[in-house]
Amino acid sequence: MSDELITYYLPTVNASWLDMKKDNPHETIKIPEYGLILEPNKLYLGRTVEKTFTDKYVPMIEGRSSIGRLGICIHATAGFGDVGFNGYWTLEIFCIHPIRIYPNVEICQIYYHDIKGEYDLYNNGKYSNNTGIQTSQLYKDFLK
Repeated sequence: MSDELITYYLPTVNASWLDMKKDNPHETIKIPEYGLILEPNKLYLGRTVEKTFTDKYVPMIEGRSSIGRLGICIHATAGFGDVGFNGYWTLEIFCIHPIRIYPNVEICQIYYHDIKGEYDLYNNGKYSNNTGIQTSQLYKDFLK
């Protein structure tokens, strides 16, 4: 995991939810060398240190068992990658208990599955070729 996280925030008292049709407000948090305590029931977006690309395999990401045994989950729904994805993986991190984390710790593993038959390469561009952590881009689907 890199040394930064992103969290969403609700900017006003009247806004008590996120809206999938909007680019929701967020802030970047730097993880200091002495660590950062994650709060339960809060979503943190992080990213892998490594950039990946594959045009012949289906990539998948999973948390390390040692991380899971501390109550940290590294993805909420995005365990599969797309064939043709090129970039850093955005991690959807949440924890069961408060826990101190540190930058540049190996918290996940990426593995690849063979493809049988014809397939199309990922070419949406919404998340590919990224250079950092990406918040949800779902709102762009509503602009079509």
